[in-house]
Amino acid sequence: MRRLIESTLVSLDGVVEAPEQWAGFDAEAAAFSLTELANYDAFVMGRVTYEKFYANWGQITGNPYIDLINTMPKYVASRSLTETAWNATLLGPDASEAIARLKEQPGKDLIKYGTSRFDDTLLRDHLIDEFRFWFVPVVVGAGQRLFEDVDTSGLRLRLTDERRLENGSVILSYEPR
Repeated sequence: MRRLIESTLVSLDGVVEAPEQWAGFDAEAAAFSLTELANYDAFVMGRVTYEKFYANWGQITGNPYIDLINTMPKYVASRSLTETAWNATLLGPDASEAIARLKEQPGKDLIKYGTSRFDDTLLRDHLIDEFRFWFVPVVVGAGQRLFEDVDTSGLRLRLTDERRLENGSVILSYEPR
């Protein structure tokens, strides 16, 4: 059975919005990210993430990381989109049921980047199997915060792994209990 892993870049003050503006990746972090990405064979994302990623990465070639993302299937939860591009498929009216079916299929794990309002649904339906928080040693000051507008009242996490990078970032992995 596949697992759904959520990987989120987080500043020290809890900001998750626009990490492309504040999360620098050195050679070690870039290599680790590419190695990690090879463990997944599809993305799960909400509409906002899908539209942002497609606009930023959909037309780029020649970067091994982005090339891999561009070729991977993407499953998008949206109430407003009627069609997609970029190797993406809409999850339909019941995103939770669709993700549960994806998790039952053979293959590598599924990856979701970033914490968003979609997490409210995913947490409620117990679909996230692991969180990976990449804490980057910067203070951003303003922007959407980790789990902002998400009901985390029932969320209990158990630390399962930690990794320190030379650039001062720390990757903490947690599984819901």
